[in-house]
Amino acid sequence: MKKLIVFLFAQLACALTFAQMQVKIANGMLEGVTEKSGVHSFKGIPFAQPPIGDLRWKEPQPVNNWAGVRHCDAFGYNPMQKKVFGDMGFRTPGMSEDCLYLNVWVPAKKLKEKLPVLVYFYGGGFVAGDGSERRYDGESMAKRGIIALTVNYRLGVFGFMAHPELTKESAHQSSGNYGLFDQNAALLWVQKNIEAFGGDPKRVTIAGESAGSIAVSAQMVSPLSKNLINGAIGESGAMINPTLAAVPLTVGESNGVKFGEKIGATTLAALRAIPADELLDDASKPGNPSMSSATVDGYFLTKKPVESFAAGEQAKVPLLVGWNSAEIPYQAVMYGNAPTPENYAKQLKTLYPEKADEVAKLYPGNTQEEVIKSATELASDRFISYSTWKWADEHALTSGKPVYRYLFSKVKPPMTAKMGNATPGLAGGMNKSDAPKPVNKAPEPYAGASHASEIEYAMGNLATNESYAWTPADYKVSETMETYFANFIKTGNPNGAGVPKWTANTKSSPVSYINIDVKTVLEKESAQLRGRYTFLDKEYMK
Repeated sequence: MKKLIVFLFAQLACALTFAQMQVKIANGMLEGVTEKSGVHSFKGIPFAQPPIGDLRWKEPQPVNNWAGVRHCDAFGYNPMQKKVFGDMGFRTPGMSEDCLYLNVWVPAKKLKEKLPVLVYFYGGGFVAGDGSERRYDGESMAKRGIIALTVNYRLGVFGFMAHPELTKESAHQSSGNYGLFDQNAALLWVQKNIEAFGGDPKRVTIAGESAGSIAVSAQMVSPLSKNLINGAIGESGAMINPTLAAVPLTVGESNGVKFGEKIGATTLAALRAIPADELLDDASKPGNPSMSSATVDGYFLTKKPVESFAAGEQAKVPLLVGWNSAEIPYQAVMYGNAPTPENYAKQLKTLYPEKADEVAKLYPGNTQEEVIKSATELASDRFISYSTWKWADEHALTSGKPVYRYLFSKVKPPMTAKMGNATPGLAGGMNKSDAPKPVNKAPEPYAGASHASEIEYAMGNLATNESYAWTPADYKVSETMETYFANFIKTGNPNGAGVPKWTANTKSSPVSYINIDVKTVLEKESAQLRGRYTFLDKEYMK
């Protein structure tokens, strides 16, 4: 009898565990998977209709309901893209225009209170990426009591092509921002469905790295999204000059027309009739107009994002934002020349003909060591650090909310043999044209944290990346960074037990930032550092 009772209790426990894996949302029943950690995952949930056929280059349409139980044990298709970045690894069944899926990780224990929510947008320069990459997994965040999501969005020509005919057929006279509309649709999905998973639709934080961070800044100023979020995290990137800044709608339309003419498809019908693989090949050919910039379309974006931030028209939410200490190497400024003081001076004269002396004071290069450091800083600032600084600075001045700024400085450990021929550090969105040019017997790069290298640390996913020989020091830094992120997602404030105090920037407070490394410390922004950004601000805000 005793054995029978034990057996019945075991069966009941198993049934309850199974029941916890099923969730009823607006479109039907979902069944997820329980990971070894106890976290429940729901992979490949459609949040919009497949954007194929006549829905290519349209705003995402509501997904159709389904009958029965939809099994969410595998990721959906990844968006159309070329293999641009060597360190991306997807776990999808393949590539397709049918790519509008999201993934949800839910804590093992169901609590009485509604849980905070993290929605993460991947990087990849708006031309690559997918929510199935291991470094973005939300399992570790879920173990900290957070419901975490990764979201797919359309890329390149499929996600950002504008065209006069598209503008004309749009009910809002808009075109070109389909990838951003996809993210907005996912945020609307969260508002509608996240309570079914135990989440709180009033405690949604959006986050992203590189292009994903750029998208976060755009969602913050869009009238369609800014009221759907309660916090924002940006890792290296904002939709502000010079990288992936939004262009006027007329510029985007002109690029779309030029592209159609170059490939012999001069009407919207002809463009929609091109098979997806062929269209991707056409858009990827050298010399074709860029298809990775958002447009100021008057609907999703009413003005340039930097103007919206300056006017205080953005989401009034806490912001955690920062960049890495060596986003890209010195070669991106030296253009293949040896990093000697003489060559560096010539490069500054080429880049800033009238202001080379001023730049040399801000980025000095009197020795080879100093050149390597300064050229790295200048390259990184020009690439993405300045724009992120501008975003942080404007939000602190106009939002009335705290801005927590960081600098990530932990250098990754050596790569293991499993890395193969992959190119590390480019996945967040550095274009191949920005990559360092080969230099014969080039000196070692400046010892800093490269672009995209913080992702695994921030999301608690070091162990998912077998390309690096992680050390206890790496896990220490990851624990610190993920704790900051988790605290912020829960409360709007990264501070808490076990981590160094992080002071916020506001309109009236001195500017400071947390330097995240093996020894994490709070630092004040020096006059030299601020001088760099105010100089570039004058250059880019002309």
